This record gives sequence, C-alpha cells and structure tokens, in this order.
Amino acid sequence: MHALTTLTEEESLFQEEISRFAYETITPHVEKMDEEEKLEPTIRDACFEMGLMGIEVPDQYGGSGGSFFMSILAIEAISKVDPAVGVFVDVQNTLVNNIFMNWANDTQKATYFPQLCQSSVGAFCLTEANSGSDAFALASRAEAKGEKWILNGKKVFITNAAEASLFVVFANINPELGYKGITAFLVEKGAAGLELGKKEKKLGIRASSTCEVILNNVEVDTENILGEVGKGYKIAIETLNEGRIGIAAQMLGLAQGAFEGARKYAQERSQFGKTLDQFQSIQFQLSEMATKLEAARLLVYNAARLKCNQQKFVKEAAMAKFMVTQLAEEIASLSLEIYGGYGFIKEYPAEKFYRDVKIGKLYEGTSNLQLQTIFRHI
Repeated sequence: MHALTTLTEEESLFQEEISRFAYETITPHVEKMDEEEKLEPTIRDACFEMGLMGIEVPDQYGGSGGSFFMSILAIEAISKVDPAVGVFVDVQNTLVNNIFMNWANDTQKATYFPQLCQSSVGAFCLTEANSGSDAFALASRAEAKGEKWILNGKKVFITNAAEASLFVVFANINPELGYKGITAFLVEKGAAGLELGKKEKKLGIRASSTCEVILNNVEVDTENILGEVGKGYKIAIETLNEGRIGIAAQMLGLAQGAFEGARKYAQERSQFGKTLDQFQSIQFQLSEMATKLEAARLLVYNAARLKCNQQKFVKEAAMAKFMVTQLAEEIASLSLEIYGGYGFIKEYPAEKFYRDVKIGKLYEGTSNLQLQTIFRHI
C-alpha cells in the first residue's frame, strides 16, 4: 500500500474506534434522521462524549489533543455511515475550531474552546443570497458604536445553524473598503436580534441543518472580534482551504460506504444460479470502483498530511475536493446500479448515498472554483 495511506498505530486505533462508533451508534438512526430532516439529539451528545467535536483542540482546553489528520479520519469514518453526521463533525473541526486555533486570542480560546469541546456547536456564517461563489460580496454590515459593534444582515445556507450555540459571523465594516473591510465576529445564541430564518428542505444530507441566520441590530463587544478588524477575508480564505479537505474526506467516506454496500449486495444477490459477484461485468465494476477509491484516498490523505506538516497545501486541497467529489458521484451512481431496482428504494442505503453525494460539488467552493484555484497554483 502507498505510504500516504499508511497510518500510525495511534491513527489506526482512532480510525477503528470511530468506525465502530459510527456503525453501532449512528446506523440505527440514519433512516429516521433522513426522513425527519433532523439530527437525533442523542447522536449530537454522543459526538461530544466521544471527543469528536474538539479533535484538534489541545488538552488544556478540554479537547482531544489530536491532529488535523485525525479529524479527517473521523469525518471519513462517520460519512461511510451517514454523510449528514459527517458534515456535522466536519464543520465543527475543520472550520469553527480551526478558526479559533489560528485566529483567536488566549482569552477567546479559554472562554470558548471548553464549550466547543463539551457542549456547544459552532456555525460558520459567511454565505449570503448574493455572495456564494463570490464570497466577499457581503451585504452584512457591522457599524461601530462606542465599545460595541452593531451587526445587520442575513446569512443563508448555514450548516449546523439549528444546533449552534456560537456563530462566527462575517460582516463588512465599510463597503468602500471592499474585502478589506470584512471582519469576523463571535455571536452567541440568545443575543438580542439574532434569530434563525427558514430551515432549508434539501435533496441530501437531510439530517444536517441548513438555515438562514438573521442579524437585526445585534450588539457585539469589541472583545468578540476574531483576529483583527478587516482581516475577515483572510480568516475565511485560509479556513475554507482547510475545510475543503474535510469535505473531500466526507465524500471519500460516502463513496466507501456506497461501495461496501454494493459489494455486500453482490455477494448475497443471486441471478441465473449464481451470485452477482461471480459475473465478470460486476467484478470489473467493483474493481474499478476500488481503484478509484484508493486514488481518492491518496489525494485526501496527501492534502491532510501536507497541512499537518505545515507545508503548502492549497493546490492539493483543491485537487482533492475536485477529484474526490467527481469520483464519489460516479461511485455512488454505479453502486446504486449494482442493486438494480432495489437501489432505487429506501430499503437499501444506495439511494441515500446517491442523494447525499451531489452537495460535494457545491459547498465550500464549487468544482469550478477548485479548478480556478488549481490553475493559479500550477
């Protein structure tokens, strides 16, 4: 096996533990969560109890003291069972916690890290109705008022918003400054003027909440600015670069889950007096999927290793997200076809993986944006 896919003993044990957790704890709730479009509260609590909501956070703050790579392994393992829970863990670790790791001051870390590790879900509030791919065409505004800032605006498509207790909100202090006016603010649930708008009804990852976040004259203390005034664009860009590896891991796990389901079905289903996996056409399909999965894993693990080793990884992260989301969609489709008509009904997981996979090409940078990023770095 290629060296990049070789795990240390600690990483291997961690991966096994999270895989066992996912299959034993999450699997019984997957169908119900998808139908009800809601994360099961016991799953949320279990993720905190397992230390999955603060994997990279240092021990001193109540975190697991692990690595970014371990976060990627966790996202992958969970997404084999349910990509909706995978993205729940992903956003907490690769976006929210990473922002605090890289940009929060000591007081902010001491205040919020213990909460994020033990009970508080975080939400990353960047996207707006007219600033999706053009992420910095923000309409949300922050106006200075003494020692406070007044925030107004509306964010859309905010993952984990329904569960969140802490919102990282990006707003512009002065539209004339363009992206140089964008600033990141910490807003706690319950703040006057902060409310959730509609919860989106989605094609896939339905248990993951996706809501509007509305800011109506929300007061934020100056001490709750993350980084510096005007550095929000830099915070967002660097955080999303890391987050794309998380989405690639989610899609990798999804593809692995779809593949394993199809392989198992092919071993059990009989036609014309023999199981499906005895037909050469099915053997070739499964072999091709396994090969593409290995290639996808190399891309994801390589980007994660580079990030962990503090080497340049932006190009590799974009390549991983672009290629793995392509491969995952193909594998999810082919896996469904191996089930035949059964793949089209909810008795088997194939149709859910097929619905869940599409979002991979869309969020945290569309496939076209990944190609733009790759071109700038080649």
